[in-house]
Amino acid sequence: MSEPEPEIENPIAPGEKVKTFPTTPGVYLMKDAQGRVVYIGKAKNLRARAGSYFHKTAAQDRRICDWIGEVADIDHLPADSEVDALLMEARLVKDIQPRHNHDLKDDKSFPYLQITTGEDFPRVNFTREPLDSGVKLYGPFPRAKSLRGAIQVLQRIFKFRTCSLDIDEDDPRWRWFRPCLLASIDQCTAPCNLRIDRETYRRDIHRLKLFLDGKKDVLFKEMNEEMREASKALQFEKAARLRDEIKALENINLRGDLAKHAQPEVFYVDPRKGLKGLKQVLKLDALPRTITGVDIAHLGGTETVGSLVTFVDGLPFKPGYRRYRIKTVAGVDDFASIREVVSRRIDGLLEREEPFPDIFLIDGGKGQLSAALDAFKAKGIAPPTLISLAKREEEIYVPGRSDPILLRRRSFALRLLQYVRDEAHRFAQHYHHMLRKKRVLGEDE
Repeated sequence: MSEPEPEIENPIAPGEKVKTFPTTPGVYLMKDAQGRVVYIGKAKNLRARAGSYFHKTAAQDRRICDWIGEVADIDHLPADSEVDALLMEARLVKDIQPRHNHDLKDDKSFPYLQITTGEDFPRVNFTREPLDSGVKLYGPFPRAKSLRGAIQVLQRIFKFRTCSLDIDEDDPRWRWFRPCLLASIDQCTAPCNLRIDRETYRRDIHRLKLFLDGKKDVLFKEMNEEMREASKALQFEKAARLRDEIKALENINLRGDLAKHAQPEVFYVDPRKGLKGLKQVLKLDALPRTITGVDIAHLGGTETVGSLVTFVDGLPFKPGYRRYRIKTVAGVDDFASIREVVSRRIDGLLEREEPFPDIFLIDGGKGQLSAALDAFKAKGIAPPTLISLAKREEEIYVPGRSDPILLRRRSFALRLLQYVRDEAHRFAQHYHHMLRKKRVLGEDE
């Protein structure tokens, strides 16, 4: 007989609870009486936006009047910015699929600005399907129209190519190629006609990258001055064009972080190649088949939760996912929390007489790895292949080795480990809002 759905523990009415929300950006999650997330929204001001659903006028809003009565509780997740909230909302809706969110459920991904790196004359383009290698990526961008507009402005300034031609500087036949209209209107330096040499063109691309990486103050200063001069000279069309260009370039900064806003449906991970790479990198005797990933999250800055995900043959195995409410640690202590989670996982596997995974992956650096190793030592058990993956530099730490292992960012082995690590992080931060049944989450005692 299946367990009954848990009731909402918080007796505060959602209309009152939102009054305690911060006035900063974030995502709000509305739940029914069974704790199921029925709607997810983003907000620049959490308190104001979420609170608007519980005003008297909301009952007349055709978009929400049919379901707002189902809402028995509401939670929120803070975000660093409005863009961060928008991207977080999209990820959550794809993961949880709330029944009253009719947008963002499909497989359509956010766009990226992509610059090729391995060509004589790198190209710049808008894409929803970035290449696996040989490119520098910026994004994801929350608004496709804004990105397309910004690329057009950038092209007028840096005069890069957006075509798909494979141009080789050493092939003299390109001298007879007829450039497109963009060369005629001075928006491209026409490398397709070898009107610019490789080094000069690549310097322009380098300047473009500097701008995209944040070195934009000088350019904005020049454009604003030019706009003021045009206005003084009564050249209002030119001033308006410059104003719009500045706005488009400012939108380039409204983008997500490649690591923080990972889109698994965009960046394909070849499981077989990833496992082969891990066998080689970690010097394993056989191809690993099972990987367990562990992450620690602090929900709302107070409650600490440990998440554990299982991958089989390089793919997520959802029945093997577990969440742990930390019981023995007071306050915020990631090391102690990792020791508890790993210790409870060991006990659970031993009790059920299940095998240990081929690879045990901890999110973090040397300290987190040592904490996990301590859990095995305390049990008097030799650990399986135990490693940790540190963010930022994506360094792989292994016991007994002082220096980390550094892999190429496009390495299939690294990308598989990132997939496991990021899935554990999403599960800790996001899935707990929906997957509340013990039979789904599980909690190893």
